[in-house]
This record gives sequence, C-alpha cells and structure tokens, in this order.
Amino acid sequence: MRTRSINGYLPLYLFGLVLPALLACNKNIAVIESPGATITTTVDQTILPNQVSTYPHLIGPNDVALFSQYGYGAWQYGAGAPYQKRIDLMSLNYTGNSVTNTALLANFFAISDIHITDKESPAQAIYYGYKWGVISGYSPAMLYSTHMLDAAVHTINSLHKKKSFDFGLSIGDALNSSQYNELKWFIDVMDGKVINPDSGEKDDPNPGPGNDYQDEFKAEGIDPSIKWYQALGNHDHFWMGMFPPDQYILDKMTGNTILNLGNIFKDPSGINSRGYYMGVINGKTPNGEIIGAGPVGSFTTPPTVSRDPNRRFVTRNEFMDAFLKSSGSPEGHGFTPATAASGFANYTFEPKSDLPLKVIVLDNTNRDDRVVTDGYGRGFIDKERYDWLISELDKGQAEGKLMIITAHIPIKVVLQHTLMGEVMTWGSASYKNEDEMLVKLHTYSNLILWVSGHRHLSVITPQKSPDPSRPELGFWEVETPSLREFPQQFRSFRITRNSDQTISIFATDVDPIAKEGSLVAKARSYAVAANQLFNIVQEPMPSGVVNAELIKQLSPEMQAKLQNLGTPIK
Repeated sequence: MRTRSINGYLPLYLFGLVLPALLACNKNIAVIESPGATITTTVDQTILPNQVSTYPHLIGPNDVALFSQYGYGAWQYGAGAPYQKRIDLMSLNYTGNSVTNTALLANFFAISDIHITDKESPAQAIYYGYKWGVISGYSPAMLYSTHMLDAAVHTINSLHKKKSFDFGLSIGDALNSSQYNELKWFIDVMDGKVINPDSGEKDDPNPGPGNDYQDEFKAEGIDPSIKWYQALGNHDHFWMGMFPPDQYILDKMTGNTILNLGNIFKDPSGINSRGYYMGVINGKTPNGEIIGAGPVGSFTTPPTVSRDPNRRFVTRNEFMDAFLKSSGSPEGHGFTPATAASGFANYTFEPKSDLPLKVIVLDNTNRDDRVVTDGYGRGFIDKERYDWLISELDKGQAEGKLMIITAHIPIKVVLQHTLMGEVMTWGSASYKNEDEMLVKLHTYSNLILWVSGHRHLSVITPQKSPDPSRPELGFWEVETPSLREFPQQFRSFRITRNSDQTISIFATDVDPIAKEGSLVAKARSYAVAANQLFNIVQEPMPSGVVNAELIKQLSPEMQAKLQNLGTPIK
C-alpha cells in the first residue's frame, strides 16, 4: 500500500485492448486483437508522465471526469533506459570492461502485484484511498485490473515469439482482497477464458461490447508452451493484505451492506473500530463514481449494494487449490494437492533439463492466525519454512546447481523514507529476522538471485558477500513493479554465461502493450493520474524504470560445470 506523507509518500504495502470484435458464439463478448505494434521494452523507450503544475490539487483522485480538463494522466514516450552494468558484487579490482556475453543460459519473466480487484465489493477500503491518501485502497486504475493483466499476457506472448521464455513467475498479490471472484478472474485471464469483470448486478455503463470496464471480454491467455509458477502474497490470503478477516468482514464480503470501519492505522481496536462507510464503485457509471462512502453519521440508513456469493473470502489452502483447476501449464503452477491441503506454499522446480538451475519458491508472508501484532504485510518465516528453505539450499549447493529464490516480500532492502522502516522490515514474530537470514544465505555460492515484488518498485539491491575474498557468496535482489500502480510493468530476465566465466543477469522492465484509445490505454492514463494526485514520488524519477546487467562471480566448480552450456550468443 502507498499513502501520502508530508515529504512525499509512505509505502505501506500492507494492502498490498479489448476491441469490439465479436465471438461467433456470443455477440456481446469482445476479443483481444493484436494492435500490430512493434514489441519494445523500456530499454527502447520509456513512459514519461507530463508535469502538472497545479498544487495544491483542485480535484481529487476520484474526479475521473475532470482528469483531462486539469491535465492529469497525460504522458508521452521518452528515451529508453539502457542497461546499467552493475559490478557491486565483484572484487574491488574487477572492471568488466572487456567481458562479453557468450551464451544464453535462461530466459524468463516475472509479474507481481496485479491486485485483481472487485471494485463493487462492499468490503474493499475505497474511503481510505481517496480521502486518506492510500493509493492501494483506491485508484481509478482498479477499474481495469483484469484488462491490464490481459495486456501484460499479450505482451509476454509477443516477446515469447521473438525469444522463447523458459518459464514465468507470478510473485504474489494476484488478488487485492482475497476474494474468490478476484482469484477466478486472475486464473481465467491467465488461462485465456471469457472474463466478466462485473460483480453483483450486471452493469453496462456504455451500451455495446468492449467499450467499458464492465464488459465481458475474451482473454488471450498465456501461450500454452510457457510454464508459469505462482507464489503467495499477503493480499492473496489476508483482507486488503492487512488482517485475517473476522466474521464481520466475512459477512460484509457476501452481504449487501457496505463495510463500516474506523481508522485502523491509528485506532488500537484495528478492524474492530467503526466510524466510516468504505464505499464502492458504482458500476453503472462510465467513470466508476464512488458511492456509499463517508462518516456513518452522514447516512440515515446504511448504504447497500447487490449481493454476490462469489465475493467470498478464500483461505491460503483454497488459493492454492484453485490453481490445480487451471488449464495452464504446469499442472497446479507449482502447487500440488498435498500443499493445497496443508497450506504449505513452498516448492521448488527445475525449468531446464540441460541446465543446472533450481528455482526455490518461498512463502514469506505472515501466519494466518490472529496473534501477529506488528503488521500482516511484513516479511515472515516460521521454523518449518526456514528448515525447508535451508534443506533445499543445501541440496542445490551439493548438487552443483545455480539457485534463484522467488518470494513476494523482499529481504533487507534500502528504505528510502524515514517511516518506511516501521512497515518494511520483517515482523518480530519471524523465526529469523532479515539479518539472520542474510548471514545464512551468504554461505551459498550458487545462490545468484532473489526475485520479489510487494513494494511496487523497480529496485535492485546487491546483497554483497561478507567476505571480500569470496565475492561468489554475494547475490542480487531484484524487485518487480506492480501491474496496477504506475509504471504498471513486469520484468524479463536473461541469464548469460560470460567470456570470463562470470554470469550476467539482464533485468528489464517491460510496459504492457496499450493501443491508443483502448481500455488498457485508459488504465495507464488513470494510473499516471493517480500517481500525480496522490503525490507519489516515482523512484527513479520520472519513469520508475531500472534496467541493469548484473554480474555475478561463480565458484570454480560452477565455472567448470557451465563452461559449455547455453545457446551461443552471436
């Protein structure tokens, strides 16, 4: 979650193309049509929001109809962001000036923090958003969460045609508030099914197919040849990523009365506090106007909406079980019937039979019980998960395999703002804290990469070896931005073998394809406007893009093992 602060913003992160062509079987369902655009990445061009001079703002982030009048949401393409060659992990005398990339070892993508949102749910936290400056509670881009994911899928498939992906990672917070319909929409978009992004009563703000955020559409679906794997995020099994829901919230999800909460950030009563109706999006309105929000005393009767049983809460077990029903590859997307039954969301996979590479998918979200006192959005690992992780790292090291950890929440990142430390460090209930974890992780020379999301930022952190004489004990940490908040990107990764027996990890931000005039283009404009109106300080300014070639030293044993592997780079 992001909120405004006096000095810019405070990332809390506790919350966390359709065209009017017709399917022959249903004339009211739009289908994706290729925009015919040249496939580029942010290395080629970046999206630059236009500057807005008015401050204080004369409108709010919910005044969607006035965005263009006041200049919010406009953007243009700017120069690309070339790869920065990063040698932070290498010995002091290393320059890398004469190094060439000789062979491609692996190519994969990562998406994170999609936050598929049921905007008409009576149990969202919209009032916190537009009134209290919490962008994760409300952003007009939430109207198009399924569309933006579909655009990302289309872009992934287009890149796959140019250079095949070996696998893909979805790193958590697929959902906004752990509702069943949000989960179904996410999986159905990934599987290429018909999506009805409307809940409760059927709405059609603009009559006709494919011309508003409520219309059904046929998703493209991930190319069946790409195997993609799912990790667990805090929003995937906590209400708004913050709390295990109590019975009151559970009842509101499937009921018709809008949620009544107080200031859960300051009131010691937390989710037991009351005082404000949280509001919903009126799905009958073209711009998604907010209704049913405000102080309880301003309403003569509680505001209501249409019920929908598909808004029910899903547990972590049910979340994993849903992926077993996906038609995509591989079966379960990393989860198995056993892990879904137990709730143990950790697993490993080896994506290429001709490459010694092991991917460790780690659940580092908080427990589901109600004893945590310092924030459910913090990083966490219990003894069972820690012991499992160390066992898998030990095996990978002994077997001579490169290792990647992917986990929703990053570890020991630089906190750019004073108050961020209060919410971005790992929780005190964790079996191991970040420093203790790093001490152990730095004993594995074959650990090359930690991939995460959670903060909605493109940040690269060198986790340097504590022993300067053994640079191979360091690893790179790469964060993947959110598909909901600007810059609305995903990452691609290429791992190459180099001429000096090091490896390079090319981390690239990618903008989903958005044809001019499409719903996805509107979603992008809304995300830009939200950043401007919430006073988000985009880091790095102004595009949020960080592309890098990350060089990593290998042990002599791994140098020998990889010497003749990979596809030669010409």
